[in-house]
Amino acid sequence: MNAETLLLQRNSHPRLVAPAPTEEQMTFIYNSALRAPDHGNLRPWQIIEFTGEGLNRLGTLYQQGLMTRQPDADDALLNKVKSMPLRAPMVLAVIAKVTPEHKVPVIEQIISAGACAQNIILAAHAQGLGAMWRTGDVAFDPVVAKGLGLEPQDQIVGFIYLGQIEGRTKPIPEHNLNDFVQRWS
Repeated sequence: MNAETLLLQRNSHPRLVAPAPTEEQMTFIYNSALRAPDHGNLRPWQIIEFTGEGLNRLGTLYQQGLMTRQPDADDALLNKVKSMPLRAPMVLAVIAKVTPEHKVPVIEQIISAGACAQNIILAAHAQGLGAMWRTGDVAFDPVVAKGLGLEPQDQIVGFIYLGQIEGRTKPIPEHNLNDFVQRWS
């Protein structure tokens, strides 16, 4: 796939099925992720990969976080949250490993981790895989962060769901560039 097609046709895919990406595909994806812009060569990223039983463990963390945030959550909601990671055969947690006292501002470190996540999605698409970047309450939950072994200053920038595309892809929306671009001449 050429770069133009990749950049203009990339789309999120909410319906992802097994099999999970192969080791060869993941090597390409990880090598692509690590090419994200990185002011100061801090490499402010960590990626945690979940497959198999790891997806269930992640779901249990999501559920524990919900029980802390909403002690009165009913069983239906608890079960829904616990099953969220099972929407794909692989989930990657992309973490900004922040160094607050560094001369590179924290926001740049977080943006770099976001660029790492974007590279994961683009690399997955280039490999013919589907990907979906998700956040929601679980990405900002201190119980989930602690369960993942994160330091207090670290931030989850997203959970990237990966797998084979199931069903039709959703249409790619058209955008009016003038809604987003200002030109100063």
